Amino acid sequence: MSTKIAIIGAGGMAAYHARGFREAGADIVALADVNIAAAERTAAKHGIGRTFADVAEMFRAVPELDAVSIIVPNKFHAPLALQALKAGKHVFCEKPPAISAREMAQMKIAAGKAKRTLMFNFNNRARPESYAMSDYIARGVVGTINSCQAKWIRRTGIPGFGGWFTTKAMSGGGPLIDLLHMVDLGLFFMGYPEPAHVLARTFRDHIDDKSFKGPWGIPDVAKGVNDVEAAAHGFVTFKTGQSMSFGVSWAEMNKREEVSVVFQGSKAGGMVRRLFGTDGLDNTAIDACELYTHEQGRPVNRSIVVPPDETMGRVRSAVNFIRTVEGTEQPLNTPDQALALMKIIDGAYKSAATGRPVAL
Repeated sequence: MSTKIAIIGAGGMAAYHARGFREAGADIVALADVNIAAAERTAAKHGIGRTFADVAEMFRAVPELDAVSIIVPNKFHAPLALQALKAGKHVFCEKPPAISAREMAQMKIAAGKAKRTLMFNFNNRARPESYAMSDYIARGVVGTINSCQAKWIRRTGIPGFGGWFTTKAMSGGGPLIDLLHMVDLGLFFMGYPEPAHVLARTFRDHIDDKSFKGPWGIPDVAKGVNDVEAAAHGFVTFKTGQSMSFGVSWAEMNKREEVSVVFQGSKAGGMVRRLFGTDGLDNTAIDACELYTHEQGRPVNRSIVVPPDETMGRVRSAVNFIRTVEGTEQPLNTPDQALALMKIIDGAYKSAATGRPVAL
């Protein structure tokens, strides 16, 4: 029997979730959103038969439901995931996992007690480039990754002013928590080592300047709040002796938007990168995947050619969730990894606030 899943949240990411779930053979039986009109529009667009304004009502009305995906503002990730896990449902949640490591720890415990799958849409792990690079790492071509540079920088990419993205109580922070994908991908390539310390700085330049707004996101709220950073930069050490630097921004003086992980291993280095012609527009992006080795006394650079993926792994990530629930694939991410990531983000914000390194 196919997995029966519901989508919570009528936002734009629902299109990728729905496509991936169906490609994996799942049955999307319902969609819930507090804005019932939005729920009905999105359900009609994607051929989903039932809509609800209340998640608890949906669970009562659709007892055969196996799983849910969560596509809502960050503040509601943990409460909805905990509600679903308590109801015995598997959970696929948009990033970030939560707005704090404390919330993520609660989700991990709840998933363990319920004996249900808890995964997150770290879709960049599901890009063809990432799958290919992971194969080289698993085969020992790279050796131990000693150092890594994770970057998601934008020049004009603030996703709306005064809405939930720029309100820390709703989002948990700015680009550091929003654009955490490359930090996660770097950690994934490194084997998700246990973090030891983080030192970070955040910057608010341009966060109130509407000329730095991106071409996507949510409408501005005239009297809303902009109390998050515009950029964050930092350095993480790990108990294994490995290290990572990171840079993330919505608004910073760069030439173009860059999404990349570069690493240096004991046997080879590598890079997975996406460069954008226009900030925030996927159809202007150019992908690259490369290995850097030393053969017969000479430097050798290899270009790894993979099929293009205009969805940036978003559909493949949803496919992996269904296949994980059904036991036909291993999960691309785990609650333990999500907790380690949230500890680094919490520590980075604390370090930026105090001006000191933070032990993790």
